[in-house]
Amino acid sequence: MSHGEIPASVAENLKDVVRRVEGAVQRSSLKKPARLVAVGKTKPVELVQEAYEAGHRDFGENYVQELLDKAPKLPDDTRWHFVGHLQSNKAKMLVEGVPSLAAVETVDSEKLANKLENALEGQSRPPLEVYVQVNTSGEESKFGVEPSDVVSLAKYIKESCPHLKFSGLMTIGMQDYTSRPENFKCLSDCRDKVCEALGLKVEDVELSMGMSGDFEQAIEMGSTNVRVGSTIFGERYYPNKEEANKHDNA
Repeated sequence: MSHGEIPASVAENLKDVVRRVEGAVQRSSLKKPARLVAVGKTKPVELVQEAYEAGHRDFGENYVQELLDKAPKLPDDTRWHFVGHLQSNKAKMLVEGVPSLAAVETVDSEKLANKLENALEGQSRPPLEVYVQVNTSGEESKFGVEPSDVVSLAKYIKESCPHLKFSGLMTIGMQDYTSRPENFKCLSDCRDKVCEALGLKVEDVELSMGMSGDFEQAIEMGSTNVRVGSTIFGERYYPNKEEANKHDNA
């Protein structure tokens, strides 16, 4: 393969997903395009680079160390989204190690918000976009705040964390990762409550929901940000099902 050529699989998969995203947007009531975050979790950086060479710029990772390893190998205009569970003691490492970090989509506590806020103090960069993760399925295996606690955490971030920008809400959905409509409806309802409580416009608060198995349905139900991994980069391997259920969210 000559330099610059892109394996047909990644390029064609990406092109197909982009087409499907655009089609779902046309079928939805969205007034602007939905963002596609290509999640390269457990995949070699070479595949992520190939998607970049195909023109993509928004990428997601689930693990701090994996993102720390991959970020320096991609150009500075790469927009990284952290989409996995983030332990508060790794917030500083993530912020300092990934200058092109665009968003953390999994903020689920004031403690984590504070850790991110403190890590950003003194840095000459715009506020970091953050999403409040909501456990819309009620499963104990899922991270995220309960729907009843969403407003208070969003308010805390907006009022007490000047280095963070509250950008929206995120959910993973059901354990088989083909979310049921009620999960998406729950997140949309949470957004309505947040907007009412904080005086925000609905169109200014993103919904990050929808993954490889259900991103089209999610967009049709209002998602503005979808996280797609295996459909672009190929299936992932996990040593056991429990590991997959706990960490897979793309």
